[in-house]
Amino acid sequence: MRPRIGISSCLMADEARFDGGHPHNRFLAEELGAYVDWVPYTAELETGMGALWETWRLTGQSRLVEFLSAGATPPTPAGLDGYVTRADRPGVGGIPSYDDGHRVFSRRLTTAFPFLPVSDDRVLGVAASRERFAERVFAGARLRELFSRPWRPRDLVAFHTRHKLQILAHDPARYRQAGRLVAEAGSRPCRETEAEYRQIFGRALASNATRGRNANAMHRAFRHVGRRLDDSLRQDVLGQIRAYERGELPFSAPIVTLTRHAAGEGLHWAAEQTYLNPVPADLLRRLWNADMAR
Repeated sequence: MRPRIGISSCLMADEARFDGGHPHNRFLAEELGAYVDWVPYTAELETGMGALWETWRLTGQSRLVEFLSAGATPPTPAGLDGYVTRADRPGVGGIPSYDDGHRVFSRRLTTAFPFLPVSDDRVLGVAASRERFAERVFAGARLRELFSRPWRPRDLVAFHTRHKLQILAHDPARYRQAGRLVAEAGSRPCRETEAEYRQIFGRALASNATRGRNANAMHRAFRHVGRRLDDSLRQDVLGQIRAYERGELPFSAPIVTLTRHAAGEGLHWAAEQTYLNPVPADLLRRLWNADMAR
């Protein structure tokens, strides 16, 4: 299932920004755009205020800001896996706007949908940020696919099994919590289980995967992969994981090695882990090549 990402319509309408020529949006147009479905969204239009932004005053206030500041949240299209909003821009005459409507809208959106990955086009100009955003978006699409049709406990077990290491790398506490919930899935109402699993999964992926947590997940994968390798290969893989722990190798080095050995040895459990393959392979390589310091 292709991820569905909401995007501020002004980003798509302004070719000078969205055609890939602008460094902030090259990732959106040239890389991520090949793998997702964009859902253009105009906040003012959805709230009945009209499709065009009003003229900014020097404070950056508009009717949209007033509407949102009062606590209202515009409705968003159903079934989104992420949202990209426009970053703050200078106000009239280059004077910074103090309360940009896009920023307020982004805050309200995050509050109303706490598990929805929300970012702006400027933040996504940073390689590490767009990698985290892409990982969450594709994870959300897989979860949406699972619960988009009638499901049975064994379907949830299969989904959770594929995502175990990914959840562990982000949030060990919720990894254990999710494991207990999945184990009890057959004895609880499906709707109740689905709602709780969505919350645990969303909160876990929203947590940062630190170097220590990543190393822990790598060692867990190594337990499955290493037993099928000879001593020389085992030491090589283990050495890469330890070098990553010390900050001497980028994240991608041990991950690529683990993935290659898992596939070569026919280890389906490890090879199918979303931790090793969180997004399409071509997109993943571009993300890693852009950010080798993770």
